Amino acid sequence: MIKIVNATKIYENGSRGVQDVTLTIDKGEFAFIVGSSGSGKSTLIKILLRELDLTEGEVFINNEDITFFGKKEIPFLRRKMGVVFQDFRLLPNKTVYENVSFAMQITDASSREIRRNVPMVLSMVGLQKKSKAYPNQLSGGEQQRCALARAIVNNPPILLCDEPTGNLDPDTAWDIMNLLDEINSRGTTVVMATHAWDIVDAMKKRVIAMKNGFVVRDVERGGYSNDDYA
Repeated sequence: MIKIVNATKIYENGSRGVQDVTLTIDKGEFAFIVGSSGSGKSTLIKILLRELDLTEGEVFINNEDITFFGKKEIPFLRRKMGVVFQDFRLLPNKTVYENVSFAMQITDASSREIRRNVPMVLSMVGLQKKSKAYPNQLSGGEQQRCALARAIVNNPPILLCDEPTGNLDPDTAWDIMNLLDEINSRGTTVVMATHAWDIVDAMKKRVIAMKNGFVVRDVERGGYSNDDYA
């Protein structure tokens, strides 16, 4: 599903985002990427999204080499992925329904498909009664639920999450994690960068730990280590 081979990203200022990273994440896996700020977690997510070009190495998604995708190819790649960010990134002038339906419109989905799928996904994340609300009328947790609905409405095989619980209180964070776990149980591959040690420890998923751009630990059913804070 996801294969990264000897990936290195060096920024223009000479700093290293990731260094010689080789990973394989299989279809249907749930993998946490952990580490302190600056360890390379977000850089890795951006590489998978092709927001960043590699300095060296290769990236494959579904056995397709995306390393040198051009500007015309990248939007089609991203349509195969759902993405959830820490800061929600909702469109402020669109309602909950419109934010989610917009993700289908850009894939040329039919009006019939949109009318069927959007209410179904909003019900799944518990926002069926908030479909006409605007983002500024929602709590942080509700905004993240809307962002999650938008990410999964096209039923992508891969869901990338960059600190999705970072702006949420503990109870709301767990609500989001339970949703992610349910989505994963339906076959979606979930890759999540996080600082949330309590969530990582409790869920016992695969843990990929990064430090100074390197992968320093890769454990099935793992947890946070004291070294991950260093």
